[in-house]
Amino acid sequence: MYYFAYGSNLSKKQMTKRCPDSKPISVASLTDHKVIFTGYSIKWDGGVATVIPSQGDTAMGAIYDVSQVDLDSLDKSEGYHNKVYDRKIFHLTDSMGNILDAIAYYKLGQMIETTPSKQYLTVIQEGYRDWGIDSWIKGCRYSGHHCDD
Repeated sequence: MYYFAYGSNLSKKQMTKRCPDSKPISVASLTDHKVIFTGYSIKWDGGVATVIPSQGDTAMGAIYDVSQVDLDSLDKSEGYHNKVYDRKIFHLTDSMGNILDAIAYYKLGQMIETTPSKQYLTVIQEGYRDWGIDSWIKGCRYSGHHCDD
């Protein structure tokens, strides 16, 4: 099955640790959505990424092919069973223009934007660079700041 990563799981290093069976497939985009930082994670000491509907925006990320074992690992790391994140199938466009269905996680609860920690942001930036999506970093904003500040 396909999994759409748009936050820290874009990091190929992190995904190799979390999901050893996963295979990187393609850069992908989720239209009419954007990535924001919200809530507070004790692990990351700051806000965490989620996708929200946003007409006219595009959330960039990447698709991995994952096994059921990988999905179980993602469920644990994303707090799926603790109702921190939920998951559903989204329709994405890959780098070749193909429409694919992929599972993605989205944060539950209030969507008040918060500030991510430098450490978390660094892992996300590493992931976008892994996939050659550096343009996202230039356009990324949170609480009035640029992600590359």
